[in-house]
Amino acid sequence: MSLSAGSSPLHSPKITPHTSPAPRRRSHTPNPASYMVPSSASTPVSTPVSQTPSAGQVIQKETVGGTTYFYTDATPAPVTGMRSFKNYHRTACRTEGQIIEVFPNYHIYPPTAPHVAYMQPKANAPSFFMADELRQELINRHLITMAQIDQADMPAVPTEVDSYHSLFPLEPLPPPNRIQKSSNFGYITSCYKAVNSKDDLPYCLRRIHGFRLVNTKCMVLVDMWKKIQHSNIVTLREVFTTKAFAEPSLVFAYDFHAGGETLMSRHFNDPNADAYFTKRKWAVPLYPRGIRSRTPSGCSKVDSHEPCIYCFSLYVHGYGQHDGPLPRQHAGLLPESLIWAYIVQLSSALRTIHTAGLACRVMDPTKILISGKTRLRVNCVGVFDVLTFDNSQNNNPLALMAQYQQADLISLGKVVLALACNSLAGIQRENLQKAMELVTINYSSDLKNLILYLLTDQNRMRSVNDIMPMIGARFYTQLDAAQMRNDVIEEDLAKEVQNGRLFRLLAKLGTINERPEFQKDPTWSETGDRYLLKLFRDHLFHQVTEAGAPWIDLSHIISCLNKLDAGVPEKISLTSRDEKSVLVVTYSDLKRCFENTFQELIAAANALLWFFTLDSAETLFRGRTEPGSGLAPRAFRTWTARTRGQPSAVPSQSLLSPKS
Repeated sequence: MSLSAGSSPLHSPKITPHTSPAPRRRSHTPNPASYMVPSSASTPVSTPVSQTPSAGQVIQKETVGGTTYFYTDATPAPVTGMRSFKNYHRTACRTEGQIIEVFPNYHIYPPTAPHVAYMQPKANAPSFFMADELRQELINRHLITMAQIDQADMPAVPTEVDSYHSLFPLEPLPPPNRIQKSSNFGYITSCYKAVNSKDDLPYCLRRIHGFRLVNTKCMVLVDMWKKIQHSNIVTLREVFTTKAFAEPSLVFAYDFHAGGETLMSRHFNDPNADAYFTKRKWAVPLYPRGIRSRTPSGCSKVDSHEPCIYCFSLYVHGYGQHDGPLPRQHAGLLPESLIWAYIVQLSSALRTIHTAGLACRVMDPTKILISGKTRLRVNCVGVFDVLTFDNSQNNNPLALMAQYQQADLISLGKVVLALACNSLAGIQRENLQKAMELVTINYSSDLKNLILYLLTDQNRMRSVNDIMPMIGARFYTQLDAAQMRNDVIEEDLAKEVQNGRLFRLLAKLGTINERPEFQKDPTWSETGDRYLLKLFRDHLFHQVTEAGAPWIDLSHIISCLNKLDAGVPEKISLTSRDEKSVLVVTYSDLKRCFENTFQELIAAANALLWFFTLDSAETLFRGRTEPGSGLAPRAFRTWTARTRGQPSAVPSQSLLSPKS
């Protein structure tokens, strides 16, 4: 089976394109000129039938291969939003310079935008759906969001915590008698995904084990954190205490970002990287980085502090003091563009936090989340503000924020240095000199200067705005990358925007076709308008080739469904399975049959639902009266008098939708 985007034979089962007159009466593609303007060349030889035609219509008949086709041959009026080409030329001549728009009167799928098409590698065939990579990423997020646990296997996890339920551990739970505490917060912590019963949205709960909140004045800082909304910060929603875990606990509720992983697990999870860093010897060039020329002679400045070009050329090609080739290419160091992308996002988050008068205090690889490929979010904000709140700060909880903000800049420098070394060993005090040598060899001077500025003590108060000149035009690079990514995602969304509408059409069609019985009539689906819809279903899905093999074409299915939804005046021939009946109808006729039949089903379903609603309400009201009275209270009589005969007042789910 092949789902191609090629041409469709446009014929009913066992009717080949050569024997059916349908292709000769209409164009294969929805060309307005083919059915908006009549063409004498394409009009078949016809004989009027002795029947009173409707206004503006003539019933025609045609015999092809022993089969007689009856159809109406009339030129329909142009549909709203669409003009025929004949009228277009006439209007253009009358109003010179005016542009007349010509739009199709049914849903179409335009090709990929050129600025997006040239970004992506060319595919072998046209794609009707989003990219597989994006689809898989979204599916993984949905799976994580809907994940649940078996309560019998994990009895230590409560079923409800405050207003949250369906808890799911996001990391291994600590053992019950664990003594070792978290290296970041000084307390045993655990993390869960949970659903809030107030809004039915998933959240991330960070639990602090065994913590008793003594002073509630720290909630002033929590309220300040709640107001921060930033694309690179996991928003704090609420903080509460609970005893649902069989001990006093403090819980922080954050937005849940499914599929996120920490910076630690993404880049620092390889133990061999630390060993490689500590064993390796680096050398620092004492001359401008990037010189690659050679001299024919040896070094003439052996004792000088300014090595010659020849020595530097040997150095950069792997013949210098360090053992082995350059690490950037062979040690798996991160690309500098990726490090700058991280710097832009982390500095943007710090800038927002510091502007709000707060301090991050969790700028650590274990507390930075990565979503997708390069999207960063700072997690666990506000935890330190509650855990380390000093009662002596009752008058001014923000007194020490300036010092904490300076510590944030140092922490940012350590994170950047660890990324540049691709190892956490590089931020250890005994390895700082070696780490800076590695940065000097492999990265630009701007990155080296930024790290030195963040890690070096200054005589003045520093600000995150001071590193903006060091980032420079790289901001524009990140902005351009984000906008290009947005274009690609919008293009993938455009491929799926019509899928919901087509699904509703197929769902409605499925409720009509082959229904065994309706209103005690077993032949309901085989008579009247329903018979046309059954033949149309065969026209959609049961096409065959001239050899009788199944013929599958996704473009044919999508095109026919779009024309049905719009009710275009194009004609199609529908053949019965025994080939004894051939009906030539328009999509507008099929749409009318489709809507009337489905509304008939909806009316019957609502009437039954309304009957059960009245019966239940009457039973409820009568149950409150005296036994044997046989009379409903006045409230029920008033309610039934107001609502009887209004089945639309009962909300119906099923397939009814204002957009369908």
